[in-house]
Amino acid sequence: MSRTVWSCGYGTNSTALAVGLVEHGESYDLAMFADTGGERPELYAYQRILAAYLREHNLPPVMTVWKKRADQTRLTLEQNCLEERMLPSIAYGFKTCSQKYKIQPQDKVVNNWEAARQEWAQGRKVIKLLGFDAGESHRAKFTEDEKYLYRYPLIEWGWGREECKAAIARAGLPQPGKSSCFFCPSSTKREIKDLHDTHPALMARALAMEMNAELTTVKGLGRRFAWADIVKAHEDQLPMFPDSPEVLCACYDGGIEP
Repeated sequence: MSRTVWSCGYGTNSTALAVGLVEHGESYDLAMFADTGGERPELYAYQRILAAYLREHNLPPVMTVWKKRADQTRLTLEQNCLEERMLPSIAYGFKTCSQKYKIQPQDKVVNNWEAARQEWAQGRKVIKLLGFDAGESHRAKFTEDEKYLYRYPLIEWGWGREECKAAIARAGLPQPGKSSCFFCPSSTKREIKDLHDTHPALMARALAMEMNAELTTVKGLGRRFAWADIVKAHEDQLPMFPDSPEVLCACYDGGIEP
């Protein structure tokens, strides 16, 4: 039987996927979380909660991986943006940050995993579990490539967002927060306001990134607007700007696009 890897993001979909595997009597061989270094503290705290659940049900632990520099030291997305005086790629309409900081670090681990190398040597493919739910089935575009067979368990089970939340509650687990970088340009105005109120130190770092960036085609982290303007309006208790059409982050909850 082919080896199975799971791309975990520690958000609602990933947690529900873990619960669903337990309920369906399934498992996996390797699980990975690609840490950009920019998640909110709540997500890092949730790692311990899900880790305990996996141990309780005899499932393998989730390995944390990250992007590395040429000298093999860790490179976070925030560091890269500050050093290059830019914003995350989604601010410019691209989604390469998920490719570089989510997909590539995980692929590197699997490429060097002996069990996967044996599968490929014998002409078989590794199964990769991704956490798109039934409400976003349009994102499950790929079934396979030269190395992987892509599987979308939540879609198979017909679990949309509400079914995922219900499964988490059924397992006796607290509901996780959103899995995304605190400085993600796809954040809504409400999420920007919430970051300011609940994590002022993180907001200060996001605004420092925005101020440091050399911008010509976009106004700031919001692409069409600067986060600094939203923060000022919020602090002055002025009406918030209306939300722009949402640009989904491709690395949302570990459901990275292959």
